[in-house]
Parts: sequence; C-alpha cells; structure tokens
Amino acid sequence: MPIVPDVPAHGGDQDDDRGAARLSGPLFRNETQNPEPMPDAPQPAHAPQKKSAGRDLSAAIGVGVGLGVVIIASLFVVKAVFVGVVAVAVVVGLWELTSRLRERKDIGAPLVPLAVGGAAMVVAGYVRGAEGAWVAMALTALAVLVWRMTEPPEGYLKDVTAGVFAAFYVPFLATFVAMMLTADDGPWRVLTFLLLTVVSDTGAYAVGWRFGKNKLAPRISPGKTREGLLGAVLFAMVAGALCMQFLIDDGRWWQGLLLGLAVAASATLGDLGESMIKRDLGIKDMGTLLPGHGGIMDRLDSLLPTAPVVWLLLVLFVGSA
Repeated sequence: MPIVPDVPAHGGDQDDDRGAARLSGPLFRNETQNPEPMPDAPQPAHAPQKKSAGRDLSAAIGVGVGLGVVIIASLFVVKAVFVGVVAVAVVVGLWELTSRLRERKDIGAPLVPLAVGGAAMVVAGYVRGAEGAWVAMALTALAVLVWRMTEPPEGYLKDVTAGVFAAFYVPFLATFVAMMLTADDGPWRVLTFLLLTVVSDTGAYAVGWRFGKNKLAPRISPGKTREGLLGAVLFAMVAGALCMQFLIDDGRWWQGLLLGLAVAASATLGDLGESMIKRDLGIKDMGTLLPGHGGIMDRLDSLLPTAPVVWLLLVLFVGSA
C-alpha cells in the first residue's frame, strides 16, 4: 500500500490484523465460546462502539508527507536518483519479507543474493528495459539456488522456492516503475501511477469508513467492504481521467477512465494478497520502520502489482517513447 495511513475501524475499508497470531483453524472464526449467562444474571450494558483510528495518525501523516517529498524531489530532479530510491525500497522490502519468513515459518530465503539481484534488477529495467529485467530476474533466481547450496540440504526446496517468489514479488514487479521512467514524460507517468494508487486506497478508505457494510473478503481482510471497493473505483477513474488528459503526452480522458478502473482492481488485489501473506504468518505488519505505517512492505503491497498494469496500459495508449 502507498503512503495513505492504514486506519482500521468498524465499518471501514482497512485491514485489521490485530490478533492474527492468536487465530487457529479457519480465519476470522470466533473460536472462544463464552459460557451462557445465568437466566437471572444482570446483563452488562453495551456501550456503542466508537470508531478508532488504531494507529498514530500524526506520525503516519508526517512520515507519509516526508516520503512524498523525497519521492517527488528525486523523480523530477535526477531520474537516476529516483531509480536509487526504488532500489533501496526493494532491498529493505526484501529484508522485511525474508526476516518475517524466517521468524514465523523457519523459511531461510537467502537475503544476500536477493538484495544484490533485486537492486540489479531495478537498474537493469531502467537501462535495458523489459529484456534486462528478465535476464536479471533469471540470474537472481540462479544465484538463490546456488547460494542456498552452501547450507545443509534440509529445507532446501522451501527456502529456494520462497527466495524465487520474493525475487518476483518485490524487485521484478518494481522494475516496471523504473521502465516507466525511461519515457520522455517518464516522471509524469510515474507520478500518475503513484497518484492513482494513492487515490484508489484513499477512496476505498473514505467510502468504506462512512458507508461500508458488506464485506468484500472477510476471510482475508475483514475490514474491506464492497462499498469501499466502489469508492476506490470511482476515485481512481476520476483521477485517471484528469491525469491522462493533463499529465501524459497524447493522453485522452477516456483512457484515464480505463486506467483508473484497472488500478483500483490491481491495488485491491495487491492489498488482499499481502493480507493473505500476513494472515499466514500471523502478523499485523511486515515491519516497524515507518511509524504509523508499519514496514516498507506494508506501503508497497498495492504499488507492486499495480506497476506492471500501469506500465502496460500506458504503452498501449500512448507508446513507450
């Protein structure tokens, strides 16, 4: 997810992973059965539930603004600096993911080849395009296989499988951001990608918080609602039409409507995908690096799967130059 604060609440459209580590059996089933009260026992009065932010909003907003300044400054000043920012985010995200896998599942995906290969993948995507990204991905997977051979064979298959998954999930998907940047209007394409993802998440949160009643995927993310998804679609389509009309060379507003619809879908699926991973690991956040947000991976969850979608549609709509 991008830099929008993750604010779980009753009726909201945000994921609340609190207590996930204590769950057993089917997710979200209340397995703690309270004894039936005595017939004559006085029943406690139930105070009306009050919506709670669940996170430090001031810290979340401050960190979000700070990240936004760094991203925008690097994006429009020197493209290579922005590529470096993406590479750093990828390495930190890989560190968070592999650390949680080791702690919660005893899966030892090798970090060193993943970090080196992941950074190289982002640079290769910027310098050589899709061909360079695929070659770097293949070499990273090979490095993971070889690196793990230096340890005992027990658990080899699960470790290298997790390593190849991590290489694809984090750095390979992030290379599409670097490839967007190579176009003449590359900074504006990347800005459009970031804006639409943030607006989609904001629309989901705002509409879900106010009107959300029908759960979207209660077994995965109990806070997400169908109304929130509708808000994400509407907000993203409007923002997409404006961005394509005014920010992208040769872009048309109707293309932005399609782009916004695709972003809302991919961002939601990406958010649900990482929620699934965190449910399996029994954690709320992937890390604690960003106060009020969790970890880097908690901000990348909807950005990563959205990057190839936006890259592809922009190439189809206006070309890659």
